[in-house]
Amino acid sequence: MTSASAVEPLAYDVVVIGAGPVGENVADRARAAGLSTAVVESELVGGECSYWACMPSKALLRPVVARADARRVPGLAEAVRGPLDTAAVLAHRDAYASHWKDDGQVAWLEGIGAVVHRGHGRLTGPRAVTVTAPDGTEHPLTARHAVALCTGSRAVVPGLPGIDTVRPWTSREATSAKAVPDRLVVVGGGVVGVEMATVWGALGSQVTLLVRGRGLLPRMEPFAGELVAEALREAGADLRTGVSATSVRRAAPDGPVVVTLDDGETVEADEILFATGRAPRTDDLGLETIGLEPGSWLTVDDSCRVEGTPWLYAVGDVNHRALLTHQGKYQARIAGAAIAAGARREGAGPDASPWGPYTATADHAAVPQVVFTDPEAASVGLTLAEAERAGHRVRAVDYDLADVAGAGLYADGYRGRARMVVDLDREILRGVTFVGPGIGELLHSATVAVAGEVPIDRLWHAVPAYPTISEIWLRLLETYRDS
Repeated sequence: MTSASAVEPLAYDVVVIGAGPVGENVADRARAAGLSTAVVESELVGGECSYWACMPSKALLRPVVARADARRVPGLAEAVRGPLDTAAVLAHRDAYASHWKDDGQVAWLEGIGAVVHRGHGRLTGPRAVTVTAPDGTEHPLTARHAVALCTGSRAVVPGLPGIDTVRPWTSREATSAKAVPDRLVVVGGGVVGVEMATVWGALGSQVTLLVRGRGLLPRMEPFAGELVAEALREAGADLRTGVSATSVRRAAPDGPVVVTLDDGETVEADEILFATGRAPRTDDLGLETIGLEPGSWLTVDDSCRVEGTPWLYAVGDVNHRALLTHQGKYQARIAGAAIAAGARREGAGPDASPWGPYTATADHAAVPQVVFTDPEAASVGLTLAEAERAGHRVRAVDYDLADVAGAGLYADGYRGRARMVVDLDREILRGVTFVGPGIGELLHSATVAVAGEVPIDRLWHAVPAYPTISEIWLRLLETYRDS
């Protein structure tokens, strides 16, 4: 192995560790500003989202949801009564995961002028990074202006008795599995848990969903989890709330998994998926060399600069602000602009004003998310409870989506609900939630309203086309006016 100290460091303006969507976007913004940029990646360029999360999971979910929608349309329902073509669904997933090859994304990074370094990157001091290549050689890099840590997060598997014997699935195995298990236990009621329960149940698994809390999707309005739970049960899932797994075992390598619950009952399945949270990928980044704690989430300001350092940025999941790909890419655009402004030495530093070009204000006020279950659940901004805890004087305005003409045309027996959380002092929206078939594409209108702080009296002039599901906006405004 070549000693890093024996090699002259390669100097760049910016060094990015982690080449997922977040790191790619930091690199893109840095290069657009004319800064030389190196990107270090230890796995596949494109990261978790491209190969084990957003893309493969949504490729799996799309046929499931499309079939469910078709079954609610007169004249079409009888044509789609059969089972899904599992082989075709999995092949569709494989294509969207690029067959777990990153040639295209490497070519894109190189095409913008970034230099890709394969290997594991670690900080070795201020503005210093050493890359250990797959062959064991070490390559030192230095950053003239900034190092950006964009290493994301990993799934957490609880340390239950017997966990080492069962080969548990995490989100990676759940989105890349090559065969459908006859029986699947899903532990966790968050986004990964409900989306994967939806997928594998539709492909033929008997799904048992174990949830420690009282309901699903705890970060959304309560009715979102209630409607998704109702649909999962109707689809055949065994949903158990208020329970915890206390131990697991797999007596034989090819035998079933037996899960013991805190109420003494047992559940048997062929595979078990733990969708029980995420941890930062910061345990082996050399944080100790600059006085930070390995394995910790990194605290940043609104430009994503790590507190106490003028040169280190932590962007995406590692800063624990909003663990969503699109939000990480937003942070990357903000951080890239801030790095470029710092490199140009403009004044005393980038302007930190809310909603400015160097400030990730949306992380606090307007985070959008879609859960691609059947029905879909989508939200942006604050829930009613969050707004009240934040001290805002607010009112929740609810409407049954089934009473909107466009929803009835979309599907027979449509079930859904909408809520907007109105700030009564400022007459703007603090948050919006939709639940129902086909509402994912409706969310951006709510995001614009919340992020733009559009006054209620101006929203009256945003006329929804008839007959679309978007007419829910008019119904919500009328309900607010008349209440």
